[in-house]
Amino acid sequence: MRKTTISSRSRRLAAAAVALGSCLALGVPAGGAAAAPADPVPTVFFGDSYTANFGVSPVNNTDSERGWCFQATENYPTVAARRLKNKDITLDVKSDVSCGGALVEHFWQEQQLPFGAGTLSAQQDALKADTRLVVGGMGGNTLGFTSILKQCSDKLRQPSLLPGEPVDPDQPAGECKDFFESQDGKAWLDYKLDQAEGDLDQMLQRTSYFAPDAERILVGYPRLVPKNTTKCLTAAPGQTELPFADVPQDALPILDAVQKRLDDRMKQVAADNGADFVDLYAATGSNTACDGANRGIGGLLENSKLTLFDQPIPWYAHPNEKGRDIQAKHVADKIETVLNR
Repeated sequence: MRKTTISSRSRRLAAAAVALGSCLALGVPAGGAAAAPADPVPTVFFGDSYTANFGVSPVNNTDSERGWCFQATENYPTVAARRLKNKDITLDVKSDVSCGGALVEHFWQEQQLPFGAGTLSAQQDALKADTRLVVGGMGGNTLGFTSILKQCSDKLRQPSLLPGEPVDPDQPAGECKDFFESQDGKAWLDYKLDQAEGDLDQMLQRTSYFAPDAERILVGYPRLVPKNTTKCLTAAPGQTELPFADVPQDALPILDAVQKRLDDRMKQVAADNGADFVDLYAATGSNTACDGANRGIGGLLENSKLTLFDQPIPWYAHPNEKGRDIQAKHVADKIETVLNR
């Protein structure tokens, strides 16, 4: 992994040198950027279920295969664009290709939809030469966060609509803390984090290739588990299940540490590629799944706003409407900063 990272950084340094030479030749100050344009900004949103805002209803494209992306009509890209419009910053959203279940590799490869519903083209196909802003987040599915949750929960291991398998089904769910702190579990986590980092690096490089004049904003994930995990031992108002169901309390810091490690990798990849980063993890410590009425994350088995085959679908630790609005605020603030610098 280290050799690959050094190689990719070397390529980026070379590309930066070429770009610097071009700027000097054109008389443009190095590092300079125009103010926010008066015209609408051609924009593409990409990402996984956290960009699509799985669980928020209604969903887009219910009459097509894209309905299986569970992309909310009022997802954070839509809400962020509306917030910006109120500040006289208009995004001309050409595409929002975010889709539940997307791996980072689905930025450049087709995505198979569930239940044999078909395939979607690579998300990078939405990028054009005139794209000026690219925003979104991915990485959690490549990391395998669903498998981590299933490793720690007997309830999630039962047949359900949540896809994926535990990391090691032979290991008891109640012993997941020991598993992830053991040699095998630690090695698996390190490998998956390296994979997510490498794929994100390739994704941002591809974004620069297909939309060379675009500002790029990588959006991190909101925090799921609070620092004080005793808050997770109380059900949210109106709920009977605990926020993390039967995940043992001693495993909750493991989940948080894994999420923080992914956040740090995403932040570093963005910096290495000259992209901007929205650090939602750092901004949402008071809106975790365990913060009761202030929670911005729906509990693992708390019913979301969606149904499938006439059955309610749980949030599975995705942003609820409050969390969606928090995402939209921070993303809109970052877009405004980027377009005005």
